[in-house]
Amino acid sequence: MGYDKRFDGRRADQMREIEARVGVIPRADGSAYFRIGRTIAYAAVYGPRNLYPRFLQDPSKGILRCRYNMMPFSGSGERVRPGGNRRSKEISMVTENALMPVLNLDDFPNAVVDVFIELPQTDSGTRCAGICAASMALADAGISMRDLVTSVSVGKVGSSLLVDLTYDEEAYEDEPVSDVPVAILPRTGQISLLQMDGEIEKDELIRLLDMAKKACWGIYEVQKAALKERFNCVKAD
Repeated sequence: MGYDKRFDGRRADQMREIEARVGVIPRADGSAYFRIGRTIAYAAVYGPRNLYPRFLQDPSKGILRCRYNMMPFSGSGERVRPGGNRRSKEISMVTENALMPVLNLDDFPNAVVDVFIELPQTDSGTRCAGICAASMALADAGISMRDLVTSVSVGKVGSSLLVDLTYDEEAYEDEPVSDVPVAILPRTGQISLLQMDGEIEKDELIRLLDMAKKACWGIYEVQKAALKERFNCVKAD
C-alpha cells in the first residue's frame, strides 16, 4: 500500500504551521525566531566586527561565518552529541552559501559577521528553519541585503511528492524516501541551496522545485510581516 495520506493529515503541498519573530535576543545586533511545525530555530547576529586572527581577514570585503547547532535533546531520533560534528559543520557551510547571494559586505573590509543558529526543538527541516531565521536576523541587524532568503524541504515518499516533510516521513521505512532542501530568493526565484538525499526522476525534481517556490513565497510573507512588526514597534517607541 502506497503512502497516499500524510501522517498529520496535511495536503501534499501544505506546510506545517509557521511562526516568526524578530528582535528576540536583546544583546545581539540582530536576532530572530522561526518555527515551522515542531522545529524551532533561533538566530543571533553579531557584527560587523574586526576579524581575528588577522590572517583570516579579507581587505576587500567582510566575510560571513555561520554556526549551526542542534541541542542534545532537541527532538526526534537519537540524542545529538554536544559540540561540533561533521553534520553541523556541513550545514553551517551550506547556510553561509545560501545567504551570501543576498548580502553586500563590501563596506566592511577586514570584518566578520557572525551568525549563530541554535535549535532547541526539532522535527526535520532544521537547516531550512535555520536559514529562514538567519535571514531575518541579518535584516534585523541592518546588514545590507537585496532580498531575504526563504527555505523549505520538499521530497518524495513512495510515489507522493510532498512539501515540508516531517521526521516521521523522512524516516518512513515501507517505501523509498527522498529529501530535497531548497533555499530561494523570492523576488528573483534564484536558488541558493539545492541538496538531495535519495533518488528522484528529473521531471519529479522539476515539479518539486515548483512546489518549493510556491511554499517559499508563503514563508516570505511571514518573514516580511515579522520584520514590519518589529520596525513599526521601534518607530512607535
